[in-house]
Amino acid sequence: MSWFIGVDVGGTFTDFYAVDRDSAQVVVHKTPSTPHNPAEAILEGLDALSKANGIPADSITRLAHGTTVATNALIQRKGAALALITTEGFRDLLEIGRQIRPKMYDLKADAPPPLIPRKHRFEVRERMMADGTPRIALEDAAIDAAIDQVEASGAEAVAVCLLFAFLNPKHEQKIGKRLAERLPNVAVSLSSAVQPEFREYERFSTAALNAYLQPLIGRYMRHLGKELEERAPKARLGINQSSGGLMSVERAADFPVRTALSGPAAGAVGAAHVARLAGKPNVITLDMGGTSADVALIRDFEAEIGFGREVAGFPVRLPIVDVDTVGAGGGSIAWFDRDGLLKVGPASAGAVPGPACYRRGGTEATVSDANLVLGRLSGSLIGGAMTLDLDLAKQAIQPIADRLGFSIEKTAEGILGIVTANMVRAIRTVSVERGHDPRHFVLMPFGGAGALHAGEVARALDMAEIVVPPAPGILCAQGLVVSDLKEDFVATARLPLAETSRADIDAAIAPMAAAAQAWFETEEITPARRRLRLAIDLRYVGQNFELLVATDETDGSVPSLPDIAEMKRRFFAAHEKTYGHYTADDPIETVNLRLTAIGEAERIPPPMVAGDAGKPPAPTAHRPVWFDGKEHDTPVYDRAKLAPAQSFKGPAIVDQLDATTVVHPGDTVTVDAALNLIIEVSR
Repeated sequence: MSWFIGVDVGGTFTDFYAVDRDSAQVVVHKTPSTPHNPAEAILEGLDALSKANGIPADSITRLAHGTTVATNALIQRKGAALALITTEGFRDLLEIGRQIRPKMYDLKADAPPPLIPRKHRFEVRERMMADGTPRIALEDAAIDAAIDQVEASGAEAVAVCLLFAFLNPKHEQKIGKRLAERLPNVAVSLSSAVQPEFREYERFSTAALNAYLQPLIGRYMRHLGKELEERAPKARLGINQSSGGLMSVERAADFPVRTALSGPAAGAVGAAHVARLAGKPNVITLDMGGTSADVALIRDFEAEIGFGREVAGFPVRLPIVDVDTVGAGGGSIAWFDRDGLLKVGPASAGAVPGPACYRRGGTEATVSDANLVLGRLSGSLIGGAMTLDLDLAKQAIQPIADRLGFSIEKTAEGILGIVTANMVRAIRTVSVERGHDPRHFVLMPFGGAGALHAGEVARALDMAEIVVPPAPGILCAQGLVVSDLKEDFVATARLPLAETSRADIDAAIAPMAAAAQAWFETEEITPARRRLRLAIDLRYVGQNFELLVATDETDGSVPSLPDIAEMKRRFFAAHEKTYGHYTADDPIETVNLRLTAIGEAERIPPPMVAGDAGKPPAPTAHRPVWFDGKEHDTPVYDRAKLAPAQSFKGPAIVDQLDATTVVHPGDTVTVDAALNLIIEVSR
């Protein structure tokens, strides 16, 4: 046996996906999350999974973890006490920012207060010029004076952010070395190490966020790593990044900001894997959990990557899977706004007290309560481990129904209609607003609640096909199992995109390629599994923002710039797609060079299951389910008993351990060779 295990910590449940590399046997497990200490659910769930399925501790060879600890710490402001060391005259940069209103139409909304109070931002006399040459030398006395101030402030972590350090990091490195000597128990984040990239405010913000998380994530990683080492002594532990790849525990402790959106990223990676097995290259994902819904766009089996995101209101300049999030989950609460209109979310009942039907003390009507009232959810979840209470769900929805003058069922359908509209808006953000027609994509729902709502979402967007993965509620954990190891490198090089600059561009690529090769060796990645991807940020001279243009992937050898005419052609195509036009004669310049090193994960084939095309599946039960204001006697199928090539028509409910799939009247379901449910949406 050689088991690979993925663990995804969500707001409501912690999910486990385990696969034996040799036999392709798959087992899944869900356990309630423990928000006060996420490690509790991970360790208890791993023990339960291993015991229930006879997995010996020494047979676990890889364990991948997607964590929400960093995101939660930023949202709840539970990070470290911070200090900042910066160039003289720039202590207020984090507060000045870009002077952009957080909400375009709200004149009273303020940006979140900076993580570092002004009295803990300390200046040093030094100056690096825009070409990377020093103009004012950094004296030892200035460093020691700043460190004295840091020590007096009681800071647990310090961010070092100097002007133009992304071009020449020597001054930052000098401060970092002295900090390590004098204050060894204080975490240090150098902006030139976190993200050495053009645009000082975003670079400063990212470094500050990293420092804010270092003590907390460092303790969490050390504790979790120690506990997992005892339970799985031969396992290699990988931590998921926001870019959709795994990194070591040590890298996660040094660069915790990279984990801020790792959960949604794992879902996108898992969706791309399932899309490849299903033969569907272009997919829009709908990851709906207990608190929120994440949507992403996958083209040619690859998730889109963005470089400018906000986390808890703070800008982060890192490669991040391009996911849009909306407050729409099974626990989203229905409520009346001051305008008298019914709203759903973003407030959520979460895991505790949870929806009213969970019987944990929740009293407000939620999306899960509405699904239970309409018969779409069965009376239990997680294979009977959690029993749902229909009477409590009705009691929660009744006050809303009374105020609207509707029946409970009509009110429940209204709640689902509102949450569907919220998710449709999010999907339009990643598709229509970026030049993609959702009708040309397949909808892939996952998460505990995605397949419950996929039918309504597909109809609202006029999408013709839905693909439900074999374990939709566990797909983020599955994505961790199939994730590659990944490390990103960046260098700023503002040069004309012309043959005369080729030598300078290649010279800027060379140090990144050398660092990538060193990373391959450190991570013990064999040459056959090495991949390098070069991409370049390009823009017209005089433009404010750049577009990412990819070059061809290599098998680990040093990449080089393609033909200049070809790079221009690719830039023109990207510009036309983004802005609707391009100009062939205007000069173009490079801004950043981005190199991604990938250590490909071992590919695990899907389990082979014999099909039974001649025998339609037999329902395990029937129950009344509401669709479009009418009650239908609806067959209920057990997902575990469905085989490849079987087919049936809706209305239908498909139950399984981790999710429920709702098939609308007139839709046709076929089970493919990889055990996906392919749903053809009726028009």
